[in-house]
Amino acid sequence: MKILYAIQGTGNGHLSRAMDVIPALEKRVTVDVLISGIQADLKVPFPVKYRYDGLSFIFGKGGGVDILKTFRRASVRRLIRDIKSCPVQDYDLVINDFEPVSAWACRIKGIKCIALSHQSALRSSLVPKPKHADWMGSQILKNYAPASDYYSFHFRKYDNKIFTPIIRNDIRNQEITDMGHFTVYLPAYGDKKLIKNLAKIKNAKWEVFSKHTTKDYSQGNVHIQPIDGMKFVQSMAASAGVLCGAGFETPAEAMYLTKKLMVIPMKRQYEQHFNAESLRELGVPVLPKLGKKSRKVLQEWVDEGKEIPVYFPEQTQFIIDKVLQEHISAPEIEEVKKKAPLFSLPILKILS
Repeated sequence: MKILYAIQGTGNGHLSRAMDVIPALEKRVTVDVLISGIQADLKVPFPVKYRYDGLSFIFGKGGGVDILKTFRRASVRRLIRDIKSCPVQDYDLVINDFEPVSAWACRIKGIKCIALSHQSALRSSLVPKPKHADWMGSQILKNYAPASDYYSFHFRKYDNKIFTPIIRNDIRNQEITDMGHFTVYLPAYGDKKLIKNLAKIKNAKWEVFSKHTTKDYSQGNVHIQPIDGMKFVQSMAASAGVLCGAGFETPAEAMYLTKKLMVIPMKRQYEQHFNAESLRELGVPVLPKLGKKSRKVLQEWVDEGKEIPVYFPEQTQFIIDKVLQEHISAPEIEEVKKKAPLFSLPILKILS
């Protein structure tokens, strides 16, 4: 059985999750990988068969998505060409992590596409929602990567097909210490703005991982360095706390590592405002933006903030098997059995 696993390459969270999802898939089926997007910083440890520019959101330096640059970089003609040429018809199943090229290729060609993403969780009426409406953001979440069926991840199991986060092995295997620094990942803020505000916080040493620099440098209590996946993981594991955007993977990993957490949702990024509401319900402090008015709250968090206890069990293989169990045919089941004859989790127990 041959599966296409399509990954959104804007940001690092989707690729981080893929590092555990792909080995779980490879235990059962043959997998080809597709990535679209141009904003990720992680080097992936697996072969990528198809790469597309896709439809990426470009981060600005003032705390949000740069709409002008996003539209300038977008090429509708190229996107349509890529969708038409994407060979989804060559696969028995397409599993999609919020990736638009393969999703729309499946929609146009009548191929089954199964969403396996955090964004699909936000379709549930049981998930906490932002207090403000965002018509454009809602349309993006609904139509950016359409699918035939949806399996999701969130900070809590809000609904039947929503699972707790996949925590990659690089995180699970870290030794957790507290060296006193605070790890920062706020890619929508420029370095000058970060230094201006973080330098004002007393009794704090900041390790900032930045999309806007190619070299290490320090100003006062703020150390700026380029994004490096393993260094970032090690910094988080050894930190006193994590200050980051209200994405999904980084907050989940910080809480798993028992670090106190503060988030700043990115402007014009509706998904992050959904996440901020869920994190707020868990007890995570949420800053509307980084600026002079927020320094007092940030100082209080540095001095008095507490970790938020969570339970994120290892269940990647179980989730993958559940997806396969519900979306492959009887002959394909026999093929999976041949690839993993000793396996005894749900797919073979239920279907044998």
